[in-house]
Amino acid sequence: MEKIVIHRRGGYDRLRLERHVVPPLGAHDVHVRVHAAGMNYADCIVRMGLYSSAKEYVGWPITPGFEIAGTIVRTGEAIDDLPVGTEVIGLTRFGGYASDVVLPRRQVFPRPRGLSMEQAAAFPAVHLTAYHALCELARPKLGAHVLVHSAAGGVGSALVQIARLLGCHVVGVVGGSHKVEVAAGFGAHAVIDTSREPLWPAAEAYAPAGYDVILDANGISTLGESLRHLAPMGRLVVYGFASMLPRGGTGRLRWLSLLWNFLRTPRISPFELTQKNRSVMGFNLSYLFDHAKLLADSMDQLTRWVEDGALRSLPVRSFPLAQAGEAQRLLEGGSTVGKLVLVPESIGVGEGARR
Repeated sequence: MEKIVIHRRGGYDRLRLERHVVPPLGAHDVHVRVHAAGMNYADCIVRMGLYSSAKEYVGWPITPGFEIAGTIVRTGEAIDDLPVGTEVIGLTRFGGYASDVVLPRRQVFPRPRGLSMEQAAAFPAVHLTAYHALCELARPKLGAHVLVHSAAGGVGSALVQIARLLGCHVVGVVGGSHKVEVAAGFGAHAVIDTSREPLWPAAEAYAPAGYDVILDANGISTLGESLRHLAPMGRLVVYGFASMLPRGGTGRLRWLSLLWNFLRTPRISPFELTQKNRSVMGFNLSYLFDHAKLLADSMDQLTRWVEDGALRSLPVRSFPLAQAGEAQRLLEGGSTVGKLVLVPESIGVGEGARR
């Protein structure tokens, strides 16, 4: 098998394609031949050496990647419900940038009907993140005002769609004019383009009384104002800190800037939360992989939505697995729309889209 391996923190040149043996198959495992592997911003943080669960569960060397789509080629002796040849999606908690993966059965699900392999590889992580943020944590009521940062990205696009399914009034935030139509197309009632207008005056105009839910993965650049723009009983859900990570053109961190951003991160006072009747919640999907029932129930609902046509697949751009570094460079640049996926050489870019 082939996989991308990172031996130590650094820039894009740390992502190296290597040949390895397929891991041993346990009784409750399945061996999946990967057709496509979804990419997420968290993969870049893994490469930087800053992703806590990567350090806790794996260390160095590490293969990044949280999600794949492919075909089962072997099953453990205890598996009787997914025969060889079944097309599946899988959650990998690292290891997804590979031609083959061996996964516990609880992290593997049938490929949703109507999604190509490349679309399916882009489906699990972002939609589970969005579902958990909205349906498990924020739980907005019908008609709630919801603000979604990065509304044309992977998680952001999923958040916009799910918030609409829940009957919310959705305002999306994007950072470029080419992303406005994307966010609106996924159902945002209004879209704020921060390359053309200041964010918070526009946000106030759309919800003068404040937002019932704000979903923020930016960190320092928006966290404080997101909290201040909550309505009474409003909920801020934090699931990332993208703006805290200053980088050079090679993808390496600027450590002094990182320290400065950490020191400038807003400190949240419990006294202010109680006085203003506001809540702040946070989570990291990689720490939820052992909650099998939670993941299964969430994936069941998401699969029903996508197969019923209530959830649209995200735009997908494919790269050969060997070009993982270039793909991460584009992902970090912030100009991408939807999702990027990596395709092993044995499959070939475009083949997964036709399946």
